[in-house]
Amino acid sequence: MAKENGLPDLASVQNSRVKEWAQLLDRKGRQKTGMYLIEGNHLVEEAVRAGAAVRTIVYEADKGLPPKLAAGAADAGIETVSVTRAIMERCTDTETPQGVFAVVDKPAAPAEALLAEGGAGLVVAVDGVQDPGNLGTIIRSADAVGAAAVVLGRGTVDLYNPKTIRSTMGSLFHLPIVEADLQELLPAAREAGRQIVVTSLQAQLSCYELDLTRPTWLVVGNEGRGVSDASAAHATHRVIIPMQGQAESLNVAMATTVLLFEASRQRLL
Repeated sequence: MAKENGLPDLASVQNSRVKEWAQLLDRKGRQKTGMYLIEGNHLVEEAVRAGAAVRTIVYEADKGLPPKLAAGAADAGIETVSVTRAIMERCTDTETPQGVFAVVDKPAAPAEALLAEGGAGLVVAVDGVQDPGNLGTIIRSADAVGAAAVVLGRGTVDLYNPKTIRSTMGSLFHLPIVEADLQELLPAAREAGRQIVVTSLQAQLSCYELDLTRPTWLVVGNEGRGVSDASAAHATHRVIIPMQGQAESLNVAMATTVLLFEASRQRLL
């Protein structure tokens, strides 16, 4: 907490802890330390509420720590540190920092756990999606329908990119999100009895005709190229999303949402 004299706990941008936090804005720094940053009251509160591995909550001394967040941090035994505006700007990537960020440990969720007997019913496998907003929307949609997990294949945008994190709106704390080599995991999932579904404009089978109540992995691909040939080769079904209008195709995040909610509709019925 802030010092009794009202001064922040840390005031210099040259402080070793500040330098450590700042390097988490870069992917290499995140990979080296196994930590990442989240910014803003909503995301930090959601991380604490969900029991994420929050190490430290850092807040701007002049603004103070919101009471709800302070109480949550105290209950969870999370360190809180007050800093100057200059430090807040150094450790965040938004033009107007909200005055609070947190340092969080990356979860260690093994992809193999998704193949355990009785495991994942509905999984989204992301094959090379590059836009942080698209990935965030996919994760939010997966969270909304109660999907079991999201798998990020090689070539996919970094989950812990600050823009990706913001676009998830906290959903990254609600379900397992794992990184894996899809060329190893997809055949293993198929062998374990999961149906592997990809979309194709050339497919004859409508997504509304396929039984999605079975254990299903939905493989979604890059914005420009779609699902790679290597990943599509493991598909058990290729489906098309019927469209009545003149649009040629849907954005990958929109298409994934359609498939997820169709799977949810079938399962609810």
